[in-house]
Amino acid sequence: MSRALWLSHNPRRGAKPPAWRRVLAVGGAAVLSTTALVGVSAPALAAPGCSVTYTKSWEGGNGFGGDIKITNTGDPVTSWTLGFAFPGSQRVGNGWGGRFTQSGSNVTVVNENYNGNLGNGASVSIGFNGTFSGTNANPTAFTVNGTTCGSTGSNTAPSVSLTSPTAGQSFAAGASVPLAATASDNGSVTRVEFRVDGALVATDTSSPYTFSAPGLASGNHTATATAYDNGSPVLSTTSTAVTFSIGGTQQPSVVATPTSVTLASGGSGTSNIKLSAAPSSPVTVNLARSGSTAITAASSAVTLNSSNWSTGVNVQFNTTTGTTTEVSTFTASASGYNPAAITVTRQGSTGNGKVDNPYAGASMYVNPIWSANARAETGGSRIANQPTAVWFDRTSAITGNGSPTTGNMGLVNHLDEAVTQDAANGTSALAIQIVIYNLPGRDCSALASNGELGPTEIDRYKTEYIDVIAGILARPAYSNLRIIPIVEIDSLPNLVTNTGSRPTATANCNTMLANGNYQTGVSYALTKLGAIPNVYNYIDAGHHGWLGWDDNFGPTAQLMHQVATMNGGTVNNVHGFVTNVANTSALQETFIGPVTEQLRNTTWIDWNRYNDELSYAQALRTRLVTQGFSSNIGMLIDTSRNGWGGPNRPTAASTSSDPNTFVNQSRIDRRIHKGNWCNQNGAGIGERPRSAPATGIDAYVWIKPPGESDGSSEYIPNDEGKGADGMCDPTYEGNPRNGNNPTGALPNAPLSGHWFSAQFQQLMQNAYPPLS
Repeated sequence: MSRALWLSHNPRRGAKPPAWRRVLAVGGAAVLSTTALVGVSAPALAAPGCSVTYTKSWEGGNGFGGDIKITNTGDPVTSWTLGFAFPGSQRVGNGWGGRFTQSGSNVTVVNENYNGNLGNGASVSIGFNGTFSGTNANPTAFTVNGTTCGSTGSNTAPSVSLTSPTAGQSFAAGASVPLAATASDNGSVTRVEFRVDGALVATDTSSPYTFSAPGLASGNHTATATAYDNGSPVLSTTSTAVTFSIGGTQQPSVVATPTSVTLASGGSGTSNIKLSAAPSSPVTVNLARSGSTAITAASSAVTLNSSNWSTGVNVQFNTTTGTTTEVSTFTASASGYNPAAITVTRQGSTGNGKVDNPYAGASMYVNPIWSANARAETGGSRIANQPTAVWFDRTSAITGNGSPTTGNMGLVNHLDEAVTQDAANGTSALAIQIVIYNLPGRDCSALASNGELGPTEIDRYKTEYIDVIAGILARPAYSNLRIIPIVEIDSLPNLVTNTGSRPTATANCNTMLANGNYQTGVSYALTKLGAIPNVYNYIDAGHHGWLGWDDNFGPTAQLMHQVATMNGGTVNNVHGFVTNVANTSALQETFIGPVTEQLRNTTWIDWNRYNDELSYAQALRTRLVTQGFSSNIGMLIDTSRNGWGGPNRPTAASTSSDPNTFVNQSRIDRRIHKGNWCNQNGAGIGERPRSAPATGIDAYVWIKPPGESDGSSEYIPNDEGKGADGMCDPTYEGNPRNGNNPTGALPNAPLSGHWFSAQFQQLMQNAYPPLS
């Protein structure tokens, strides 16, 4: 079976060949600039010591993958050479993070020039794909620089068992179904996910792993539990599915939306209380609190009747100020109705005075320019008040350059408008999202959004762009705003996937890797902006269809950490990461479920470990923390165009026993190919922006404003430095980067960032959840 090489970069995304078809020299391609990170010679090792963890990351047919973590337990070294022997017929095919050679069963790996320095306690992760025949036992003995290493053992998948419900168990209509599981691992279990009928209903991060699932319809249901470990890579196991039933006529319920509210210290927020069915007479819903007294409800009861039972009544929750996290649960109950529970969490402030999640308890800035464009469209008023990011993609945008989508509003104008909106929103903080997007040699892998600065103009980037923006953000007039920069879309991921000897490499990306100006520019932006007390930096981290493979996933985390800490920077300047910016990858592939080894080799998933953005973002967060980022980092997911509603959206899992047919009939993402990124035909608006929607996720956001083009379908003369990319042309037949498939792009598209009415109308038509 053949596999095509493909590109996933929206817009301007990096390229990625399938994991088992890498056309790389053994040892892979370096992912970092060699100009800034090479260490200085140190004295010879006086007290050598090392430990090695070898993990089999995947296995199928006669292929497999290995991840190796080397830890220096002795004196610092400036270079390392790993040695080990396979116990069987295994052969290394291609590797990354080091230069692999093999003679017989003996394998030698020499460091790359960017990761040779290992201080005491420091670690480096490398990996490879290979082949075998017969058995595939792990090697057990390792040396580093000739010293025999201790081994911390091989990572194995966790075990998990669903203990409740039991097979065949029946529950009364309206009853909450208790879900419970036991899980263990040779390391530790980081979380257990519960699914009912394939849909994720809860995540529990500590034992005992439990959840109570309310509001299930009458009939038969299935439940599973999936446990994830703390290994590298993360391994998971899903329990055997258990079938249970709900019987009888369902008792009406009190319904709370949302059921989880996260507030800043001293902040406030609301949850809507309504009924599941119309009442025959007025119903009093009482709210009872348990937990912290630092959180109160403004009302102890609400009354619902025949006129407001379906729209509900908002209840406001208030918090006192404080540095600790506090949690209260409010139970909304009424006679004859199943109750609803609302968990309200008050965030404490961080050590640097910043809140843990800047989206929590905050209202969000609505860009009046985008809002007016949306409102001018038929039906656009339904979303015109949604918060979107403001893009500063040229130096002239800082002062306002009169472009079709930004008008003459510069950064100061937007911040002044944010202050006005903040004054009108009561006691809540206001957060404004701005996109920092003007690196030298920008968009080295595509043409749709090339930038104004040449590859070597790093000094102009610093002085004319970042310094000016930082000076404005630091003004006292804006100190009460929460300012959220989204730092340089696509830049660092391009250095992982589009450089070296990969078939997807470009000359421009190799130039930017060699001169180091992507790393230098991002590092400079993080340091300058992160020093401002009310600024919260989030770095772009691609998406699952770009970086989800083992040989992209780990190097991405390494690169992010190295850039954050170079040139005097620290991880404290990084508040989190954002995925799926301007892309259409589905948030959750509900009808496919977790990626199993059987599903990994399907054409659509193509050996990736992730098949949707939520699982990728959560797993990447774990890896980034392991790499050295704070455990408080949060992830953002751009849901502006990944709803995929409309007539082609599946309504249930396929019943086919053929894995490829099952995946293709079940998948929500209806693109022709995951490598297609430009103005995708059939896409829809996704989840509306909201804070803390899932474990480890700070917010769902609309960074790419719906209705703004990804790129023109043909060349349009312009003074913005933007070209025409074949991937935006619906008649283009593709290239190896998208498996030589049609692009799936809409016709007659304007320049990237310009208003595209036809796309906006389709996004609204195909929105999921649907627009009301």
